[in-house]
Amino acid sequence: MRWNMIVLASCLVTAGCAGSSMAERQDADIQSSLQYDSVPCGQLLAQRNALAQQHNLSTKAKPTFSNPAMGFGPFMPDVRSKAKQDADKATGQMDAMNRSIDRRDCGKPDQQKKLLPG
Repeated sequence: MRWNMIVLASCLVTAGCAGSSMAERQDADIQSSLQYDSVPCGQLLAQRNALAQQHNLSTKAKPTFSNPAMGFGPFMPDVRSKAKQDADKATGQMDAMNRSIDRRDCGKPDQQKKLLPG
């Protein structure tokens, strides 16, 4: 029993060091919204909506993170299915797009400019 625990611990450490840990891959799904600031609003909205439809997600989806027990996150191998990994990556992209859309007020009607009498 003791040797089984040692072997299991060794496998977890090796899996985490191989660059395929759950925590590392989930962190890689988060993107900067600045990359989308140069994309025109209409095109960005269309890209976000297409990505949401492709992965059957809400356009307001937010990235989620697993909570591995006892701090083993960096050592736990990523056992998510390929479809789940793709959906999580799309969620990270859509979140970055949404932050850019919100910051630039895309999708909102232009406010009427009021002229001051004078």
